[in-house]
Amino acid sequence: MKTRQIIFNGSYFSKKPTGISVVSEQLAKYLNQNLLSLYAPFPVGNSHFIKLPDTLDPELGLTAHIKRLYWTQYKLSRILKNNKDSILFSPLPEAPLVKNTKSIVLVHDLMALRLKNYSLLYPYHRFYVPLVLKNASKVLCNSNETATEVKQILKIPDKKIEIIKLGFNNINFIPSNITREPFLLIIARHSPNKNLPRILKAFSLFRNLSRSYSNYKLKIVGSFDKRFTPKYKKLAAELDINEYCEWLNWVSEDKKIKLLNSCKALVIGSLWEGFGLPALEALSCGTPVIATDRGAVKEILGNKGILVNPYNPKSMAEAMYEIVNNKSIETEFRHYGPIRAKEYSWSDTARKIENIIFSI
Repeated sequence: MKTRQIIFNGSYFSKKPTGISVVSEQLAKYLNQNLLSLYAPFPVGNSHFIKLPDTLDPELGLTAHIKRLYWTQYKLSRILKNNKDSILFSPLPEAPLVKNTKSIVLVHDLMALRLKNYSLLYPYHRFYVPLVLKNASKVLCNSNETATEVKQILKIPDKKIEIIKLGFNNINFIPSNITREPFLLIIARHSPNKNLPRILKAFSLFRNLSRSYSNYKLKIVGSFDKRFTPKYKKLAAELDINEYCEWLNWVSEDKKIKLLNSCKALVIGSLWEGFGLPALEALSCGTPVIATDRGAVKEILGNKGILVNPYNPKSMAEAMYEIVNNKSIETEFRHYGPIRAKEYSWSDTARKIENIIFSI
């Protein structure tokens, strides 16, 4: 097995990391620092660091996205041309569309192709991403479900695909001794695939099941979106649950850990999930998880968790009722969750990626 310099595409780093940003920054920290040249807006770890403009932050929206693609196609391609013995690692499906470039790219999901009517970036996902994957030396997928979609929808050959488990911060996401409080937790961006309207309807149905649930709240952690957030808040008001919904926007990791350790359950009602990092973090805290039966969250949960049909609010409401009334579920997750979560670590993920890179 040969070693080579790794050009790391850290252009998706964010000062308020979620999802892909979290994955990107953790992999930059755990990959072999002596072999890594990190191109990013700020350093992570102690690898060779080359600063990128702060204007590429994904939190800045479409303009930042366009700037990031320009940097990838024109500037990153020159960097790779000048470092012929290097290989590009991109923790998202973005890479220069030039021949004779060795690249490893990570695919998280193909959700945008499912919700084309809602995504301004549908052409990006429909045309650019498939070209990146077809041009790549290897395509990494974060779950079996994602790998199946990449093969079936984008027609990427099986021999090019590698499935890798992602990791999480297993030092900080641990059970605490704080008392669980009467609230359910959502950690999700305000985008259509996260299915917040049906979850709100489910919570309304749950509250109507008994007066004893009148003190329960729904805490919603996730980046606001001016296209959808006002509609979601309006729906909460129409359902007469607005005063029981707490909209928290982005929160720090410490705040998220406290929420996961004090909620009755984490609710993931997405229409599809390519992985589901919050589910893994919840498991590590010993927190019960109500999860969509669509996508890869069930791969993380194993044979535990309460799976629901995300298109059926009644199904989700019944799961909320089950969590609140069945004390054995909380006890079971307190024991099972941290054990299951130990099967996932960034260190293991990084070593597998390195093995793939150095085998090419």
